[in-house]
Amino acid sequence: MEDLTAQIVDAQRTGLILLDRNLAVVFANQAAQQMLGRSAEQIMALPTADLFATNGAMLATLARALEENQGFTARQINVNRADLSHQMVDCSAIPTSDGLLLELHAIDAQLWLHREEQAARQQQTTRELTKGLAHEVKNPLGGIRGATQLLARELDRPELREYTDVILSEVDRLRDLVDRMLGPRAAPQFAATNVHEVLERVVSLCAAEFGEPLHFERDYDPSLPSLEADRDRLFQACFNIARNAAEALGGVPAPQICIRTRIARQLTVGRQRHKSVLKIDIEDNGPGIAEELKDRVFFPMISGRAEGTGLGLAMVQTIIGEHHGAIEFDSSPGRTVFTMYLPLTQPATSA
Repeated sequence: MEDLTAQIVDAQRTGLILLDRNLAVVFANQAAQQMLGRSAEQIMALPTADLFATNGAMLATLARALEENQGFTARQINVNRADLSHQMVDCSAIPTSDGLLLELHAIDAQLWLHREEQAARQQQTTRELTKGLAHEVKNPLGGIRGATQLLARELDRPELREYTDVILSEVDRLRDLVDRMLGPRAAPQFAATNVHEVLERVVSLCAAEFGEPLHFERDYDPSLPSLEADRDRLFQACFNIARNAAEALGGVPAPQICIRTRIARQLTVGRQRHKSVLKIDIEDNGPGIAEELKDRVFFPMISGRAEGTGLGLAMVQTIIGEHHGAIEFDSSPGRTVFTMYLPLTQPATSA
């Protein structure tokens, strides 16, 4: 019966943390471990105050609840994760004979689902507008290129042909830009993929392009299984994020990009609940994303750099969507992290 009870408690989606009479953690179920990004042993080793962003105030509230034998519910509070990010929860405290039982209800999941649905609608609308605009631009580009080539043949002075060469070069650049706006046309080709091989290729190309003093830190989970993915498109998504990070680090002392892989458990991506998904973090120590851009970073033509096209992150979101995954980010001065969640296997209909 004890084993059955333990299995039922661990199967709960609600985070459960049991505190003794001294407000020390004596138990944390799987959901709580997932919310905090820590093992049960790590949670029990921490002072309870360190679990909460409002540490001292929350500890005082817990102590009062224990003393008065009175439960409470605190809405929209942040708990501290091991990766220094926060998880927003509703926390209910229930007095027991041995202490307090804390129930943590993650509300980020609902907000995340709403953001995903909103982003999907915006992405579809933007994609249709972008493709329509791209087709309208691409047709006259062909005419301009053909006319320029004919004009170049009629010119007998080399210095004049330099001007037609400039026109041809710029037309080709615009054509390439339009092709990128139209995006990949073929369906993704899913196959077993070693994500660390993909990420090593990303590191290799970024290191070659940006050189010193940019430093890459690898924090890989070597036990990860193979991922069912389109290898080339997954590379493109990770490379776009890493390259954006490298460009944002210009002028930053000791610039660093950390690439981290983990397994996230019992996670809902879209409307599908997954027992396990692959989590990829690409984190930099740059200046962060401007507040006015945070709600639009995945839109085409939105860029924080004057020379940027704003297509990189829009393409990333499309690729992650093709893999039935999700992407989010957290940014503040000195730390920006993009996180991709990818199912380990793809639905049979997408194969």
